[in-house]
Amino acid sequence: MNESLLNIPYPIIVEGKYDRLRLLSVCRATVLTTDGFGIFKRNEKLALFRRLSERSPIILLTDSDGAGKLIRSHLTSAIPQNRLIQLYIPQITGKEKRKAAPSAEGTLGVEGMERKLLRELLSPFEDPHAVERAAENPLCKADFYADGLSGGADSAARRDALAKQLGLPVGMSANALLAALRILLTYPEYCRLAGRSEKP
Repeated sequence: MNESLLNIPYPIIVEGKYDRLRLLSVCRATVLTTDGFGIFKRNEKLALFRRLSERSPIILLTDSDGAGKLIRSHLTSAIPQNRLIQLYIPQITGKEKRKAAPSAEGTLGVEGMERKLLRELLSPFEDPHAVERAAENPLCKADFYADGLSGGADSAARRDALAKQLGLPVGMSANALLAALRILLTYPEYCRLAGRSEKP
């Protein structure tokens, strides 16, 4: 690979050692693992993540399958939301090269992502002010409600359609999608996607 490594100032949490190795092939960063479901049993590791979050925001990047969602939910309930940067890989059908069979859901995990995609996902966070800018983004639940992304009979389908358009996994809750969009999009970019120009 000819491209230089990204310098990411925030710690990154992934599920396993192969995810960690994949990220270290595209960036210089402190990359920590949950040891898969081990995070549910190892209180000392969760305590470490909490302590780190007091010093710096933490990037959370789990697989987009059911297991990854459970691990993400567990960490999100244990660490203050304003200290977590929720990043998501797209749901891509396939099998990691080192595995004999695909995952139960038949999708690639972090370790199976193309380096180019991971670089695009992480590159905004080379800037140490990226988190502050996301915090200033006025996108909120009122926008989601006004645009039919929450509170409606077809809101889940609308969220899935928007997620697919942006290369995010389907099945995200309104809160999870909102957190992701505040990082990925400026408010004007969101408004253009929603087909309007002003705050409701």
